[in-house]
Amino acid sequence: MAVFHADLAARSVPRYTSYPTAAEFTETVGAAEHRAALDALRPSDKISLYLHIPYCHEICWYCGCNTGAVGRASRLDAYVDTLVAEIGLVAERTKGSVSHVHFGGGSPNALSPEQFERVAAAVRNGFRVQPDAEWAAELDPRHLDADFCRMLAANGVSRVSLGAQTFDLGIQAKINRLQPFRMVARCVEDLRRAGIAHINLDLMYGLPGQTLDTIARTITLARDLAPDRVAMFGYAHLPRMLPRQRMIEDSQLPDAHARFWQSILARDLWLEEGFRPIGFDHYARPDDKLALAAGNGTLRRNFQGFTDDDADAVIGLGASSISLFPGLITQTEKHVGRYRMKVQNGRLGTVRGIRRSPDDQQRGAVIERLLCDGRVDLVELGWSPTAAAQAMADTESGLAPMEERGLIRRHDTGLVILPDGEPYARLAAVAFDTFRTAGGDRFSKAV
Repeated sequence: MAVFHADLAARSVPRYTSYPTAAEFTETVGAAEHRAALDALRPSDKISLYLHIPYCHEICWYCGCNTGAVGRASRLDAYVDTLVAEIGLVAERTKGSVSHVHFGGGSPNALSPEQFERVAAAVRNGFRVQPDAEWAAELDPRHLDADFCRMLAANGVSRVSLGAQTFDLGIQAKINRLQPFRMVARCVEDLRRAGIAHINLDLMYGLPGQTLDTIARTITLARDLAPDRVAMFGYAHLPRMLPRQRMIEDSQLPDAHARFWQSILARDLWLEEGFRPIGFDHYARPDDKLALAAGNGTLRRNFQGFTDDDADAVIGLGASSISLFPGLITQTEKHVGRYRMKVQNGRLGTVRGIRRSPDDQQRGAVIERLLCDGRVDLVELGWSPTAAAQAMADTESGLAPMEERGLIRRHDTGLVILPDGEPYARLAAVAFDTFRTAGGDRFSKAV
């Protein structure tokens, strides 16, 4: 039986989609460092591409992504021109083969079918894409039709993620995302009819007005769609950083206690459906590649969340996109106008990032394995026995209080997250983060 610890559940902690996190990025890293990392890639390296489309037809108030309203159609034409140019700039100096291509946003289906096809063709023509590469796209059901689904399939897209969030119309109104269940069900039918077999659903807890009953009803409807994977994200309310979230009344948000039990209920219901838990907020059918990766210890974590993507580097393309290399993380200019100006002048749009020291890489590996596997042994990841033992014995790290509450079990060189501790996994990860301790309000709540 899960146990609610108010002081832990309400803490602010990173989601650790990278280490160091984006909060540590500085402008001391830029295009020169990015170019050097690209040039250092070897022909044998596997590469994952992430293409960011920073536009949506309507802006949802809960959203923390870098996106804006489409407005004039010419904005999309200009953006696609720039993205295609950037693909050319990066591809000409990139060795290695592409194993994954992921379109994210925003809403990639804010593009027209012709615009999407143009970007996909630029990827195929510029990079060495493996014949069995997985192509995936995040989609907004409110603006998805059968023609777009057929175009995706014709361009090799085999997996999509549909942003559903909740099927309660009252909550949808509170977050400015009206999409009745029948609309999402029609999209699923159109996708499968087009030949796209792998469908993921993105759902949320902690939304304004959300209760255990509305969570249960949403999951009951969601299971009828027979998704392969489900992400159950906790809403991160950060109105000081995200002005659009000021449209959501603080008083309507579930408190830490309610959020905790919403997350536990969602977990229990998906487990009853036979899904396998993946990390702290994903679920997958036992035969899905994500579940298989979790079972054999090859699950990874990056800016797309938990993934079976085992690429040696992730190259981000588009405004605000992030690239991950073993010794470097970089981010492209967020402002679309400035991004366009840089790329159209033949330059990479990189404006900030961080060099990953050997210590950063070791700590990042510990955090990744802890969140992916629920256990970690520091010596197996290259720590000396002395350093590992010191880390495990450090009573200031926050691990001791977690152990006293029965949330983790420490041993000489590592730790295991116990069943009651699974909701608090990110708090265990903080113990290995030299940049911060759990606290403040810059990140999402621990649960």
